[in-house]
Amino acid sequence: MDVMTDEHDHDAKPDLPKDLRVRFCPSPTGTPHVGMVRTALFNWAQARHSHGTFVFRIEDTDAQRDSEESYRQILEALRWLGLDWDEGVEVGGPDGPYRQSERGDIYRDVARQLLDAGYAYESYSTADEIKARNLAAGRPAAFGYDGYDRDLSEEQRQAFRDQGRRPALRIRMPDEDIAFDDLIRGHIEFKAGSVPDYVIVRPNGDPLYTLTNPVDDALMRINVVLRGEDLLSSTPRQIVLYRYLIKLGIARAMPLFGHLPYVMGQGKKKLSKRDPESNLFLHREHGFIPEGLLNYLALLGWSIGPDRDVFSMDEMVEHFDIRDVKANPAHFDIDKAVAINAEHIRMLEPQDFLNRSLPYLKRDGLVSAERWQDLSDQEQRILSAAAPLVQPRVRLLGEVSGMVGSLLSQEEYLEPEPDARKQLKDSAGQVLDLAIAALQDVPEQDWKTDHLHGLLTQALVDEGGYKPRLAFGPVRVAVSGRRVSPPLFESLEILGKRTTLRRMANLRQNL
Repeated sequence: MDVMTDEHDHDAKPDLPKDLRVRFCPSPTGTPHVGMVRTALFNWAQARHSHGTFVFRIEDTDAQRDSEESYRQILEALRWLGLDWDEGVEVGGPDGPYRQSERGDIYRDVARQLLDAGYAYESYSTADEIKARNLAAGRPAAFGYDGYDRDLSEEQRQAFRDQGRRPALRIRMPDEDIAFDDLIRGHIEFKAGSVPDYVIVRPNGDPLYTLTNPVDDALMRINVVLRGEDLLSSTPRQIVLYRYLIKLGIARAMPLFGHLPYVMGQGKKKLSKRDPESNLFLHREHGFIPEGLLNYLALLGWSIGPDRDVFSMDEMVEHFDIRDVKANPAHFDIDKAVAINAEHIRMLEPQDFLNRSLPYLKRDGLVSAERWQDLSDQEQRILSAAAPLVQPRVRLLGEVSGMVGSLLSQEEYLEPEPDARKQLKDSAGQVLDLAIAALQDVPEQDWKTDHLHGLLTQALVDEGGYKPRLAFGPVRVAVSGRRVSPPLFESLEILGKRTTLRRMANLRQNL
């Protein structure tokens, strides 16, 4: 395969069609992963930018590996992320059904037409026979199919049938170079003979991806195929089959192809479905929000502009052009993904932030319900007061529980977390004694952030002589149980006088 490209030069790449039609066609074989979502995102963004059509179909002809659970998870993933589709499963359209398992008659009819026209032929060779012929000819055993069945006579084919053999169907590849202009990689050529005749229907009659995928694209009038780099080696097969489908009147024209760069994980290896950072729902469980995760996935091969990493999906749609995607592998950096998510969390309206946080708080046993209107008045009061303190400080919604747990708790003693207890110095007991003495006579109506800040600063820093870290650290640990918490004095106001004093007294007893 030869590749000649200037990835920054649109002139070296084809123009996009005006009536653009793209598709997302995953196989339901596992939990949705970030590589799959990145493919969906780029197709969706190009469709929306070009005012085209985004088709969503399911490639589920592998009964051994496909599952209904995975299908439902893919639907859930796209809906959670807000990647809506114009035609396809669940919404319908003119070219259904949109699940390959329901399109068997279509594939059988197309396979018959290809066979009758001589574009496909019956192949009776077994894998062992192909291997043995390769070895006998001095080729490596794994060299691949050698074209043995291409020109069998009818008598030879009948002899195989008489043995009880059933044929696979193979496409007859032309003896010529196959070239195309990739939307991302520029001009690509595959030399004659580099791609052997390939199977489109198994001996048991089951159609393979090599047939079903191009046929569906043709019948659904897909004119831009955006897919992963791992499928690049199969593109000459698709091009040749498309030529035959056009001659048969099944396809209208050859689509444009664009092959998205690999997403790499740790150790410069391709991100695997089994890698934890690949699991979409694990990211949701940790507290990624759709805006943050999509923003980061968009950066895996594309950028909106120099030195700009944070943008909305509306901005992405406005600027996206698949020809701007870089061909180089993209590295999945979880730290950068989290940082971008934090930026999007900070941009949420406070009530929206709270509403999105509630499922995590309910999961962690901190609130009574997942919906704002179902919370108690006390829970609503505390969370409303805490939101402006917590929202700027969390990077993932899963971190909200740790920040507000002490504010929602009714406990009068919070056992310090190990890193918080380790922070307590020998002076902690005396500091707590001084803090309790300074606060115990404060009237309820004066239990306000600024007043508390002033009193404790005077008692612990000005008069007690402690540096702020040593002065306020034990108070923080007492009221939150943590080394890191929402702003201290605002927390004291939210907790109220009684709970604050009881927690400080109980920590004093447990030092």
